[in-house]
Amino acid sequence: MEKITFIALIIFAVTYILMMAFQKIRPYVAVGSALLFIGLGIFQIAVPGALGDFSFTPIEALKEIDWNVIMMIAGTMGTVYLFIESKMPQLMSDVLISKMSSVKWVVVALSLFAGVVSAFVDNVATVLMIAPVALAFCKKLNISPVSSIICIAVSSNLQGAATLVGDTTSILLAKAANLDFSDFFVDDGKAGMFWIVEAGALVSAFIILFMFRKENGKIEFSGRTVVEDKFPTFLLVATVVSLIAVSFIPYKEAANGGFYKPAITNGLICIFFFLVGIFRELFIKKNKEIVSGAFKEIDYYTIVLLTGLFVVIGGVKSAGVVDFLGEKIAQLGNGSSFVVFTIIVWMSVLLSAFIDNIPYTATMLSLVPVIAAGAGVEPKLLYYGLLCGATLGGNLTPIGASANITGIGILRKEGYEVKSSTFMKFGVPFTLAAVITGYLLIWFIWK
Repeated sequence: MEKITFIALIIFAVTYILMMAFQKIRPYVAVGSALLFIGLGIFQIAVPGALGDFSFTPIEALKEIDWNVIMMIAGTMGTVYLFIESKMPQLMSDVLISKMSSVKWVVVALSLFAGVVSAFVDNVATVLMIAPVALAFCKKLNISPVSSIICIAVSSNLQGAATLVGDTTSILLAKAANLDFSDFFVDDGKAGMFWIVEAGALVSAFIILFMFRKENGKIEFSGRTVVEDKFPTFLLVATVVSLIAVSFIPYKEAANGGFYKPAITNGLICIFFFLVGIFRELFIKKNKEIVSGAFKEIDYYTIVLLTGLFVVIGGVKSAGVVDFLGEKIAQLGNGSSFVVFTIIVWMSVLLSAFIDNIPYTATMLSLVPVIAAGAGVEPKLLYYGLLCGATLGGNLTPIGASANITGIGILRKEGYEVKSSTFMKFGVPFTLAAVITGYLLIWFIWK
């Protein structure tokens, strides 16, 4: 292990321990760690070779920030604020309450709905769109929204692996394994990843139902909220439809030299519709208070936290930590197809609970063909096992996925500080149920 790899591994471990232990200062920890990695990069420039093979300049650090995600969060949060002010979430909550017999069925329904949307729309955007409905429902019944928002976040993470367009890791897999959109449904005459994910979603729904088994109180319905301004709803629906439409246009990584969309396409869509709403409020309705409130509603805490984490993960990757961990996983298989498959799935789960799954997945995808050849197994067995573990592993911890961080950020703005233990009370059983289901199905289908 090189000197810089060891140093980066220590910084990385300390960073996540501090963020897990002190929720209120997570952005400061993330930014501090990011600046530390940038400082190491500058030191390497000043003293060439002092840290071995390492390059992480401030420019490279900026490139690691996923501006698409940042813009999606800012734009969608602004549009969602206008959506909330229109009272449409309250109306949707009223309709949901009128159709459900108890609280537990409402939570299950919202979680499943979030999963369906997330199969086609980014996980973060899904949480931002559906969380207001859950908040309105919980406020009406005067109950805590913490458990409901957590279930929505973890459910959206699960379904991201269902289609080619559901998550960045799916796009990376499609390029590496030469898959198209239909292959996620039927691949070589076998059930594709979509059905495996849906089976996991069904099992995890029973987990949610079990965890809310005591919430059997009848829901009293006293009339529906009146919505006078439906334009914010149009903006939100237009955002969703546009995100789904462009999802069929590949990113550069999967375009194979053909037409592709810019990396910030989704972010630009979310910002565009938010600005349309702001323009209408400011120049047509002359409502400056709503405009001011919309910009205040943007969760800068979450944006700063994610920005810092993007840089930290970039520094960790540049220092060779991701490569080091990936290589160690590959060496543990010892030639057994079942052992190799098991290691890839469960180590991916554990690692993705603490590190961004995109650089990890990208690294492992390059190793899978070599591992498969050495173990004499079908490469797709390991490809799908990797996607299952890396995508679902983020649900183990509150900082394992952007959707989790976003959901917790929404709760924090509502005055609820979510402890890691509270999140994991829901995240761990949900993840285990979904991963075990996927793990077994992938093995029996592709072994």
